[in-house]
This record gives sequence, C-alpha cells and structure tokens, in this order.
Amino acid sequence: MLFLNLNAAMKKFICVCSIALLLVSCSASSQQSSDGWISLFDGKSLTDWKVGKNASTFAVENGTIVVNGPVAHLFYMGDVKGHNFKNFEFKADVMTTPGSNSGIYFHTQYQESGWPSKGYEVQVNNSHTDWRRTGSLYAVQDVKDVHVKDNEWYTEYIMVQGKRVIIKINDKTVVDYTEPANGQRSADMTGRVISSGTFALQGHDPKSKVYFKNIMVKPLAD
Repeated sequence: MLFLNLNAAMKKFICVCSIALLLVSCSASSQQSSDGWISLFDGKSLTDWKVGKNASTFAVENGTIVVNGPVAHLFYMGDVKGHNFKNFEFKADVMTTPGSNSGIYFHTQYQESGWPSKGYEVQVNNSHTDWRRTGSLYAVQDVKDVHVKDNEWYTEYIMVQGKRVIIKINDKTVVDYTEPANGQRSADMTGRVISSGTFALQGHDPKSKVYFKNIMVKPLAD
C-alpha cells in the first residue's frame, strides 16, 4: 500500500511539473509569432525598458506607451538579442496628437539624459513646427510630405539590412537610404552611422503627446 501511495504521488508530481513547463513554454511562445516577430512591449508595464532623467514623461495606459513631458528617452533593455540589434525589421503602431513631435531611435545605446548621441532617429511628426515629417531618417534623408493624420493610428516600419535603411508608413515606402561606405558626417552627427544597438522612444517636449503600441521586432541574419 505504501508503494502504491508513493507511486501515485510521483505521478501527480510529474503531472504538475509538466503543466508548469507547458505554461512557461506557452508564455514564452506568445511573445514570438510564427513568422518571427517578437513583442518588445507587454502592453501592461515598462518592464525591459529603461529611462533616466524625466522618467515621468513615459506612462502605460490602456495597452499603450503614452509619451508626454520634458525631454526624455525610453530605451529597450530587455533580453531579446541582448538588446543589441544589427539587421532587423521593426514596427510599431503610433498615434500623434496635434502639434506633437517624437521619434524612434535604432542602433542607439542607453544614456541618462539628453538627445541620444548614437544611432539614427526615425521621425514621428505630422503637425509640429519642425518641417521634417513622420518617416524621415532625421537630418539624413528627410520627408516633407505628411502621409498620416493626427489622432489616427498608423504603422511605422523600419528595416535595416547591411547599410540599407527602408522606412514605411502604413506599408508605403517613404525612405530607401543606403549609407555610403565612407559617409561623412558633420561634427554633431558623428554617431549617426549604421552599427548596432537598441531602440528608443523619444519624449520631445511637454506640449507633445504621442502613443505607441504593438512594438515588434524581427531580427534578421547578420
């Protein structure tokens, strides 16, 4: 009888462990879709993201990252690729409010304050006084036309493959740029080169209010 009881207990233990492993596996797989896209934002918190000065510029509301406040930058610092991306596809759903300015940095690195000195910025701006509009590879290949409206969700897509950068707004290509092999940069743009690094969302000024959700990346072969 004792042997039977131990055998039943062992079976129960194995069953419980199997269920736990299955739940962990399901949780992990939910972060990556079958076509290779991986979520960088859980829709509930800023887990895996880091901001230094003016952290209150970023908040999570109703499944979105709300950006509104003094200059600040929110850097992805999670485990995906060790937050160091070289070749990739990236996309996020974005909504601007009138007069707002923001941006998405790639190939950047965490810094406590100020404008990121490393990496490229992809512009988010449909009606701010800055003439560089949504989709611009900021100050490198700029977009003057407005392709989307304030107060409406749109998808901003970035692909980096080698020295080539493609930016799309709602599946429309607005930038197709290849960095020159020996591209020269002015003194204030020396960090704007293809390399590797993480992503960052920009808080531009207290009058700007921008929303981000469905932040996804698909790493590509290096």
